[in-house]
Amino acid sequence: MSLTLCVLLWARPGAEDGLIAYENKVLDLVPGHGGRVLQRARGGGADGQPLEIQLLEFPSAAALDAYMKDDRRTSLAAERDRVIARTDVIQVQLVSGPA
Repeated sequence: MSLTLCVLLWARPGAEDGLIAYENKVLDLVPGHGGRVLQRARGGGADGQPLEIQLLEFPSAAALDAYMKDDRRTSLAAERDRVIARTDVIQVQLVSGPA
């Protein structure tokens, strides 16, 4: 059963470009685990809003787990901690708009 995730990311102050660069690196790993980056969107990151919003899809919980444990991803943990202040992950179901 596939999983669709909405990921909300907040940058540490002054680390907005670093967050984007980090996410570019780790999201490049998603297809190698059978996943897809459905959409990325950016806000201003001000007033408590996230800087980046992502919709990701993985074919299974095992595929997501393999992505999360990927050595190439985990080796970037220090960079992640330096640039990302907060991450919220919500499992969602996509719905189409009115016909």
